[in-house]
Amino acid sequence: MKILHLNAGNETGGGMSHILSLLNKLDHDEVILGVLEDGEMFERARNLSIDTVNFNQSFPYDLSVLFHIKRYIEEENVDIVHTHGPRANVLMNILKPSLSIPWILTLHSHPDDDFIGHGTKGRMFAKLHKYAIRHADHCLAISESFKNLLSKLGVHHNKISTIYNGVDFNVLPQQNNYREEFGFDDSDFLIGMVARFEPVKQHEIAIQSFAELNKKCSKTHLVLIGNGSREQELRQLCSSNNLDGNVHFLGHREDVSSLLPLMDVTLLTSKSESFPLVLLESARARVPVITTNVGGVPQLVPSNKYGWVTEQEGVTNALHLAYDKDSKERQRMGDKFYHFARSRYSSNHLAQQVTRIYDLMYKQPIEVESHV
Repeated sequence: MKILHLNAGNETGGGMSHILSLLNKLDHDEVILGVLEDGEMFERARNLSIDTVNFNQSFPYDLSVLFHIKRYIEEENVDIVHTHGPRANVLMNILKPSLSIPWILTLHSHPDDDFIGHGTKGRMFAKLHKYAIRHADHCLAISESFKNLLSKLGVHHNKISTIYNGVDFNVLPQQNNYREEFGFDDSDFLIGMVARFEPVKQHEIAIQSFAELNKKCSKTHLVLIGNGSREQELRQLCSSNNLDGNVHFLGHREDVSSLLPLMDVTLLTSKSESFPLVLLESARARVPVITTNVGGVPQLVPSNKYGWVTEQEGVTNALHLAYDKDSKERQRMGDKFYHFARSRYSSNHLAQQVTRIYDLMYKQPIEVESHV
C-alpha cells in the first residue's frame, strides 16, 4: 500500500509537527510527502528520510499543478491520498472525479478561521474549502469538537473518525543554559507561548493579561515563540503597555522542545484549535499550562491538576493563580500532566489509529464521484 500525503508545504507550526510525527512513525516504504511549495516541512521530511516530492505550484491558485499530481499518482501507483490543509483539500476535490482511489483528509483547523483578515478572497476560499471537505471519502478529526463541526458541515458520521494528536514521549529535551543565555535568573517567572502571530491565536489577550500580572511583579516575563503577519502590531501593543523589557520575541525556533522546560507555565489564547500540539509538547516538558477552552483541550487538560482551562476573560486570573503557586507545586502539576498525556497521546498511538483507517479504506471500493 502506498499513501501520498499532500500539503501546501508552508506549515511551520502544529500542523507541520503533526504531519511529520505521523509520517515518521508510519512505514517509510509506504508513505510519500507531497508539497506544493518548498519550505521547512520539505527539508525536515528529507532529514527524517521520508520520501518527498515537490509539485512546485507557481502560486496558490495555480491549477496546472493538478496535472502533475494526477500523473504522479498514476505513475507511482498511489493507493490512497491523504490531504492536510485547505489548499491541498481543494485541489484534491477537483482531482477526485478522475481518480478511483480513496481520499482521506485531516481537519487541522476550523475552516472559518483559516482566512481571518483575508477579506472577500478569504471568505470565498473558505466556502470552497468547506465544499471540498464534504466530498472526501473519509475525514479525520483531531478532537470531538471538530468531529461535531464536520457533522455540521454535512459530512456523514460514518465518514468521520476522531484521532488525537500525539508526540514522541521518548524524545527528551536537550539540556542547556538558556535561562542564563537569555538573561533570566532562577527567580524570574517565565510564561512561554508558542504560536504563529496570526489573528486566530489572539496574542493580544496574552499580552494584556500579562500586563496585569506584571503590575504585581516585575520579575515576570512573557516569552513569545513564533512569527507571522501581526508581529509589528503586537510589538507596538507591548510598547504601549510599557512591557518592552518583559515581553521577549524569540521568532521562529526549531528548538521549541528544549525551550519549553525553561518555562514555569505555557500559555495558549487561541480562538479555535483542534488538539493543540504545543500543549502535548508542554506535557512532555513537564510544564503546566494555561489555555483557552477550545477544540480538544478538555480531553488533554481534564482537570486543574494539570493546568488551567479558561474562557478568554479568565486568562488574567489564571496567570495570577499560576504565579501564586510555589515552584514545587507547579512542578508536581507538570509531572502529573506528563504522566497523563504520555499514557494517552503518544505518536505511536496516533500512527496505529491512522493505519487502521488506511487498512479499512484500502479494502473498501471507491466510486468515482460526479460532484454535480
